[in-house]
Amino acid sequence: MPVRDYPFSTIRPGDVARPYLPVTVINPDTDKRVKMFALIDTGADECALPASFAAMLGHNLQEGAPKKISTGNGITTAYGHTTRIKIEGFTTQDVVIDFMPNLNIPLLGVKSFLSNFILTVDYPNKTFSLKLPER
Repeated sequence: MPVRDYPFSTIRPGDVARPYLPVTVINPDTDKRVKMFALIDTGADECALPASFAAMLGHNLQEGAPKKISTGNGITTAYGHTTRIKIEGFTTQDVVIDFMPNLNIPLLGVKSFLSNFILTVDYPNKTFSLKLPER
């Protein structure tokens, strides 16, 4: 399952290369799936997706558990929905992901995703690696 020396990506023209990871997000109730590139974000406590992904996954955005959260753009309402996140050979348990109306890119945060892995980021070479800890 390890993701080794995965190159940083540029998603938008003129943007800085960042550690984006290709993932599949799954609604465990409908089995609807969406493939996307999500930013590895060690500063985010939770995983978050733009609100537009809720309908693609079969969720009714506003039927999710609402909560107020603080972002770089101020306070916003996020709606939590149960999902799974899949990468090469690894799928999370059911986790609640925040769907946010003012978010533009998917974020992989600590509690529901990154806490499963040993993350190594090599900024000079613009690569990152993920591996499961030995148990």
